[in-house]
Amino acid sequence: MRAFSRFKIPLLAAALVSAAVTAPSMAQDATAPGALPGPETPAATASGLPDAAPPVAETREARLDGLFERLKRESDAEKATGIANEIQSVWLESGSATVDLLMLRATQAIARKDAAAALDFTDQAIVLDPDYAEAYNRRATLHYTQNRYALSMADVEEVLKREPRHFGALTGLGAMLEELGRDREALDAYSRALAIYPTLKAAQDAAGRLAEEVSGQPA
Repeated sequence: MRAFSRFKIPLLAAALVSAAVTAPSMAQDATAPGALPGPETPAATASGLPDAAPPVAETREARLDGLFERLKRESDAEKATGIANEIQSVWLESGSATVDLLMLRATQAIARKDAAAALDFTDQAIVLDPDYAEAYNRRATLHYTQNRYALSMADVEEVLKREPRHFGALTGLGAMLEELGRDREALDAYSRALAIYPTLKAAQDAAGRLAEEVSGQPA
């Protein structure tokens, strides 16, 4: 394994900023809409006709699809960062107050440098919601910081099964592969991240460096 200390960037760098600094919202569950008028007493407008039905709330997937389309088209790095932050906020929405609490406690444990406790809370979140990608993302990061690369990459695989567009997971995977000397695979991971988030500087820099190195290597 290479001893590339400069590559010890936080795993899943783009996504982990919000995970390590910003606690998941404790109010992710949707608020129930107000009572709608019944058929006997429709809400009247000035025209005497009932109000139009309220717009249907945009689904989580639809929100993400729209944000990813904007991210791919945005050439301004600062604006793209704002869009990426919006995506990360949506990713953090588990839809479960219990899972959110466990993720919050994991974040607090990370801040205390208590990796064992953070791992325990993350494991519990995965048991409660095996489809929640960010719990695997958090656990992958914890394994990475403990140099357990095989476990970390296994969790990255779980993240990508649930969210193939996870540019943070792809960047983290690239960093690990590069440290392991698997340059071609690392370049592929960085390139996949850039196809989703073209202005992601960490991936740009790594891909540019590796492209030069790989070009001089036998296939």
